[in-house]
Parts: sequence; structure tokens; C-alpha cells
Amino acid sequence: MQPQENVEQYGYRQELRRHIGLTDLVFYGLIFMVPIAPFAIFGQVYSISKGMPALTYAIGMIALLFTAASYAQMVKAFPLSGSVYNYAGRGIAPPVGFMTGWAILLDYIIVPSLLYLVASMAIHASIPAIPVWAWLLFFVVVNTVINLRGIRMTISLTKALITIELIVLGLFLAAGIWALLQGKGHGFSFAPLFNPDTFSWPVVFGAVSVAVLSFLGFDGISMLVEEAKGGSAQVGKAMRLALILAGALFIVQVWVAALLVPDPAGLIAHGDPGDTAFYDTAEVAGGSWLAHVTSTATAVSWGVADTMVAQVAVSRLLYAMARDRQLPSFLAKVSVKRSVPANATLFVAALSIVVGLWMSTRDDGVGLLSSLINMGALIAFIVLHISVITHYVIRRKSTDYWRHLVVPLIGMAILIFVVVNANILAQKLGLIWLAIGAVVLLVLYAIGRRPTPSGLAVAEEQHQ
Repeated sequence: MQPQENVEQYGYRQELRRHIGLTDLVFYGLIFMVPIAPFAIFGQVYSISKGMPALTYAIGMIALLFTAASYAQMVKAFPLSGSVYNYAGRGIAPPVGFMTGWAILLDYIIVPSLLYLVASMAIHASIPAIPVWAWLLFFVVVNTVINLRGIRMTISLTKALITIELIVLGLFLAAGIWALLQGKGHGFSFAPLFNPDTFSWPVVFGAVSVAVLSFLGFDGISMLVEEAKGGSAQVGKAMRLALILAGALFIVQVWVAALLVPDPAGLIAHGDPGDTAFYDTAEVAGGSWLAHVTSTATAVSWGVADTMVAQVAVSRLLYAMARDRQLPSFLAKVSVKRSVPANATLFVAALSIVVGLWMSTRDDGVGLLSSLINMGALIAFIVLHISVITHYVIRRKSTDYWRHLVVPLIGMAILIFVVVNANILAQKLGLIWLAIGAVVLLVLYAIGRRPTPSGLAVAEEQHQ
């Protein structure tokens, strides 16, 4: 293995076992993103984009491919768990790393809560005799037990679950295309990809700020770099492949669904608070049975498959920050038998229960959590691009201007435009979260625990 893949040179011990291959990483990213993720937010994306969901997802995929390219560069420079926390901290400065880790923490730590809540509410709608809180506890316990058994079990189960999701998606697409051929819906049209009557950049990028929720998870692949057999090169390739595959699936399914929407004008004008729009199109395509199949698949995907890998990702981030003494040290404890950060996994489970149950009592719980997640991720991605430029061009004097300057600048510009056009509440909550992080950072400095990743001096010396 190349020296750069040796975590010992960064002041750490190799505690996590390297036994994950490229296919495993791609499956992990796909299951995290959920191939049928647009099912759950189709109505919202369709309404905000003024009937152009395919264009929305296409732009989202392109934007995040630039972000994936920057991830590939930084994971090559610093092949460590912790993702953007480590990249910004080592590529720019430790305090920036802490604030970036704090921003992405908003994404990672709340994602499981959102997924558990959405799945529990969906299952409760089908089986009202069992309350939302009971379903939520069930999902948390099942996933936590699986994750504590080790990453291999998690990967194996995600492969089975993603196969089921793809079968359901195949059923919808086959039924939808057949329905269109039979004269149902509005006939084939390029309107879902581009409609000159409703198009404007602010409209599209406003929708992208919502649709990006479907893509979040590709970055979680970088959390497994210390467990990947092929190291950073394999992780970078897996992120690109997972993004392209998921993006293609997203674009096709929302395009077909958009052509089958029963009341396009009404959906654009009034939105869909319950976001049953996709299931309504499934009913047009194949009848009530297909509507039930797609809604149940969404619940299982979000409640079991996606939350399973979400817990893995956030536990690795907490582990990485805790071993650098930026979070309580008990979160850095690794199970010797299973090679997993056990305490961090249990902490995420407990937090998911608390936040999930709290938000289940609010009418705007799902929307509030979604806004927080998207904003935290977008801010972290912007800093990621800055870290590429700082580390490679400014610090190491790289002349590879395409990968180390042009690509990061394009990716950063797109993301900034998305943030500017995002929901005002999301912007405010993101700023509040960053302000809290700044206070925590000041406290760390005050008590003598300034952000200094272990082995930073060694890393800097070997990367000069």
C-alpha cells in the first residue's frame, strides 16, 4: 500500500479494518442516496421547479460531480475518516476544519432522525394501529444492532435492500412508460427537462436546493476511506460512479412521473404538503396497487436501508472529531471485536430517538429537518472546494489548474448560487448553527483544547 494510505503517518493507529471493495462502496453510496429518493419529495420539487424536475436533478448531479472531484483530490491528500472535517482542517487551518466539521455535522447527525421520522410516519399511515413513536423505536433498534455487528453486515444487507428498491423502480418505469404509450397522462414531452414558459435560473436553483437532499450520501463514501481496500483512489472513483448512477435514475423517474401528474397546474400553484404526488402518478400508471408498492418501498428504504448507512457515516465523523479531542473522548472508542466506533453508533441512535420523537409532535417537523440538513451540507461542500485551492494551489504550488483551481471554482460558484436561492428559513437556521459552532470553538480555545488534528505536523511535513 502506498505511504499516503498509511494513517499512522498522521498520528493515528489503524483501528478500522480495511476490507471494503469498490462495488461495496458504490452500493453504500447508492443506498445512502436511495435510488427511489425522489418518490418522497417529488411534489415539492415539481412545484418549486415549475414543472421541470428532470432539469432540477440534472443540474444537481452536475453540481455535485464537481464537488465529488474536489472530494477525490482531498481524500487523496488526507485519506482519513472524518471527510470535510479533516480536509478543511488540514488543507486550510484547524479552526476552519472544526467549523466545517460542525457544519457537516448538522447534515449527518440529523439525517438519521429525518429518515426515521419520514419512514415511521409513512408506515403509520398504512398501519395506524401502531403509533409513530413505536415505529421509530423499532427502526432505530434494528439498525443499531446491525451496525454494531460490523460494516460487512451493513454492506451485505444494503445490497439486498438496494436490489428491492431497483425492482420497485423498474416496476414504476415499466408501468409508467406503458401508460404513456396507451395515451394516459400528457404524452411524451421535453417539458420536465426544459419549459421556456416557466424557466428562470432562480426558480431552478431554488428547486435544486431541495432536490439536493436526494443526492446527500455520496459524500458519506469518503468516511470509509480507512476501511477501503483500495484507499483514496477507490473512494474517489466510487463517489463519481455512485453520483452518476443515482443521477441517471433520478432524472428518468421524475421525467416519467412528471408526464403522469394528474393536475400539473394545481401542483405547481399549490404544492403538495403531504407530498403524495409521486404515489398519485403511480396510481395513474398502474393503479392503486402500484401506489401502495411505491409508498411502502419509500418507507422501508428510508427507515431501514438509508438510516442504516446514515448511522455508519455520522458515527465515523463523530469518531474522527473525538479522537482529535474536539468532541468527548468516549465517542472515539472502537469495538475491538467488531472494529466499529460503538459508542458513537449508540450516541447517534439515542439522538435519533430524541430528535425524531420531538419532531413527530410538530406539523413542520419534516420540513424543518430537511432545511437544516441541506444547508449544513452545502456550506461544508463550499469549504471543501476552498480547501482544494488552498492546499494544492496556494500551499503546494500545484500547476494542475484544471483539477485544483477551475473545477473547485465552478463547483463553489454553483453551490453558492444554490444557497442564495434556498429557503430563507434554511439560511437562517444554517447561520444559527454556525454561530453555535463558533461559540463551541471559542470555549475549546479557552479550556486549552484548540483544534489541532493529531499528527498534523507530520502530515504537513510529508506533503510539502
